[in-house]
Amino acid sequence: MRGMNMSTSQPGAEIGYAWPVRVYYEDTDAGGIVFYANYLKFFERARTEWLRACGVDQNRLADEAGAIFIVRSTAVDYRAPARLDDIVKVVSRIERLGRASVDFAQEAWREDTLLASGSIRVGCVDRIALRPAAIPTTVLAALRRGPHANNAGMSTKNG
Repeated sequence: MRGMNMSTSQPGAEIGYAWPVRVYYEDTDAGGIVFYANYLKFFERARTEWLRACGVDQNRLADEAGAIFIVRSTAVDYRAPARLDDIVKVVSRIERLGRASVDFAQEAWREDTLLASGSIRVGCVDRIALRPAAIPTTVLAALRRGPHANNAGMSTKNG
């Protein structure tokens, strides 16, 4: 992803995943542009689809392993506005894969224009106690493998 420091030494860092998001009227503010907080929703959708493409079923993870992912921190840099009916391509990559957390780098693009870039840390927690928990080994392996080649999203090596 242009302009973001991507460590290729981390497992899965070289694997990118892009998910298209259409901008709806409900996503825009009074000025007709995407409301800034909605980029976090776009990033969330893309991470969810990325996990799904990796073969991680979050409902099953919660039911069988008692683990859920929560957002621990975010930082977003806004560059250009998206508008009604734009197709925004959200590119997601792993920057760091830890024992109980994953750092994602995400970017929102409209064609060749970078709209927003973000760093999102997601933590794995016990769904009852809401305390940090190790990411199950099967999930770690899936994250290291990355999205399946035959998924509905668009795999990308260069963003």
